[in-house]
Amino acid sequence: MTEEKSVNSKKLFLSGVAVMTVSTTIVKIIGLLYKIPMLSYLGTEGMAFFNAAYDIYTMFYMISTAGLPVAVSILISENRVRGNVKNIRRIYHVTLALFFLIGSVGMLSMIFGSELFADWIKIDEAAYCIVAIAPTLFLICISSALRGYFQGHQIMTPTAVSQVIEALGKLIIGLLLAAWALKNGYSIPVVAAFAVLGLTIGVAVSMLYLMLTKLLFRITGKQSAMTIDAGLLPERSSAILGNLIKISIPITISSSVMGIARLVDTALISGRLQHIGFAQSVANSFYGAYSTLVVPIYNLPPAIITGIALSLVPMLTAAIESKNREKESMVLSSSLRICSLFAMPCSVGICLFSKPILELIFSGQTEAIDIAYPLLSILGISVIFACLMTVTNAILQAYKQERKPIISMAVGALVKIVFDYALIGIEEINIYGAPISTFLCNATVMALNFYFIKRYASSFDGLIKLFYRPLAASVISIGAAFGVYALVCSHLGASRLYTIACIGLAVILYIFAAMLMKAVDAEDIRMLPKGEKIYSLLHKMKLIRKEEK
Repeated sequence: MTEEKSVNSKKLFLSGVAVMTVSTTIVKIIGLLYKIPMLSYLGTEGMAFFNAAYDIYTMFYMISTAGLPVAVSILISENRVRGNVKNIRRIYHVTLALFFLIGSVGMLSMIFGSELFADWIKIDEAAYCIVAIAPTLFLICISSALRGYFQGHQIMTPTAVSQVIEALGKLIIGLLLAAWALKNGYSIPVVAAFAVLGLTIGVAVSMLYLMLTKLLFRITGKQSAMTIDAGLLPERSSAILGNLIKISIPITISSSVMGIARLVDTALISGRLQHIGFAQSVANSFYGAYSTLVVPIYNLPPAIITGIALSLVPMLTAAIESKNREKESMVLSSSLRICSLFAMPCSVGICLFSKPILELIFSGQTEAIDIAYPLLSILGISVIFACLMTVTNAILQAYKQERKPIISMAVGALVKIVFDYALIGIEEINIYGAPISTFLCNATVMALNFYFIKRYASSFDGLIKLFYRPLAASVISIGAAFGVYALVCSHLGASRLYTIACIGLAVILYIFAAMLMKAVDAEDIRMLPKGEKIYSLLHKMKLIRKEEK
């Protein structure tokens, strides 16, 4: 029975990961599709206005919503273990009221402080975009309360679908509004503001979907083998509010530290480039190319890994709460192993294929690509660290060590700001200081997080066992694919078709290399859809060892 529960738990965890991974991948692809025509509408300088406003929104978003959804999912997960349905309902109502207040304050702060924020980041024309995106903050707060509720029940589909709705709204409505504004002769800063409205409308539709889903949702004992105890009474609202604040504030601070650091990064790039002699328009163009072409590619793998983190927290919390060491060990090792198997090849691939990737996505933007691809190549090294940051933060949160990521993030942010200021201000380095400082920041945070996990986790496989095989498989397979790409291009010239073919080759080679180097656990394969058949096939091909019972 214990083995069956462990298998079911792993299936539930991996299904949550799969849902969130697919949805996040779709969202990021939509985001890239959005940026391609938007870059042609606004140019690199106009994208600087858009991205600067988005960075300010992200800071407020982190402050408003980073901790509470996680806190909600943790409290609901704990109460599900106890079967206290009445308390689950009260947790939701208290959270919704709190989010309503936070969202309202944040929205008004952005609207009335728009010019002040634009002046602070040295991009005055971003004020229109800041006002346009401000209502999004209120709407996303309400959505976050609903998402936290479903995540606490280990139901990830509503979160996944709502994220896709947001992205589609930004893509379709944002592009239509931007095209209309451009056609009617509005200035570029105003066109960028119309583009931002697409996100606001998309988030509104997403929120309505979540509200409808919640209305139709009913808690039953069949959900993840939950045993309902009707005799348990709910806690007082003040006690629930206290628990929410106690859990969420450390998470919020740790997330906000990095959000503020990114905003400081935005201000430093433009300001320091102007300090060493670049004209404001040139500095804005550099920032526009970096924030539009480089950062979205870099953010894609960590965003996909977020699916692991969102599924991990309630699952690991439930295992710890029930003192199920076997389940705790399974979730911990699986999450880190899946992260390394995915992040390692992404990191190596972005480093080597930076220019082909940008030419594939942003075809025709030669000037912007020439600025961006060396920056992306440097930033690609940081991808593995960024992915591990996301997962290790979630692990520490599940162990109720929410304050530890604050230390990690604060030290990392300090490293980022110091090296940003120092390196970008050196004429020979200039904007290359931004990706270098990001690498130093992420490596610092990851090292500190693993130190803390080693102290608090009852079972931890260690770094070398988890990462050396995926790293070796990534370097060998992707290095070989890049060698083929370079050889083909030297004889036949560069082509988008060759890029797609060689990236596909890299994926195939990596899968075989990971199997041959035993980087994949046999049980991980068996938990996939049709996993038994895949496992049997791989075993017959001698690509995976027979699982020891």
